Amino acid sequence: MYRFFDLIFSILCLLILAPLMIPVIIILCLTGEGKVFFLQERVGKGGETFLLYKFATMLKDSPNIGTKTLTVKNDPRVLPFGKFLRKTKVNELPQILNIIKGDMSLIGPRPLTQAAINAYPSSSYKKVINLKPGLSGIGSIIFRNEEEILSGVDARFSYYSEVIAPFKGELEAWYYQNKSLYIYFMAIIVTIFVVMVPKSDLPWKVFPSLPTPPEILKDRLYFQIPK
Repeated sequence: MYRFFDLIFSILCLLILAPLMIPVIIILCLTGEGKVFFLQERVGKGGETFLLYKFATMLKDSPNIGTKTLTVKNDPRVLPFGKFLRKTKVNELPQILNIIKGDMSLIGPRPLTQAAINAYPSSSYKKVINLKPGLSGIGSIIFRNEEEILSGVDARFSYYSEVIAPFKGELEAWYYQNKSLYIYFMAIIVTIFVVMVPKSDLPWKVFPSLPTPPEILKDRLYFQIPK
């Protein structure tokens, strides 16, 4: 059933968004390093890897420069047009092709590199690895300002492994335990809303049973949790 809705929605999105994506492709061909797509190996369902599609927003060799696979706010590796694509999340749209191919779902855990997913606690990892990664999902919604959070700390890799990954793992495990068509459709609606209103607390109103962030994260996330 999820696969049916994934195909219907992704094909419709591809048709609706084509007038936006085609100019982006042309601009990327003419600017920056002339690279349109960024392909990176990510971990999918069952631990199998696949190539994730994104619009290119960074220097070609960015995975081997600076913070490598971690991206922070005002990252010097991001190209000028790439800043717009990342801020508006337009850079994620080519993942619609991953959904059509069956690598991903519209809603699910964020597809991560092997190094990043290994930072999840083992209890969360076992649940996440049994889900198809998503274009959006609970972890993506709550951590929509992850780049900004990481830019505000010094030991970024340690902070990701010790603070962000454990809580993000809890969020993805929550989705695993509560997965339903209702959660699937509401997550789509909430995703669209928070793209337009990033600091909204709507996720906590729609999903009131979400795990509570640790104290160290409460003031860094994009919203205030409703009391």
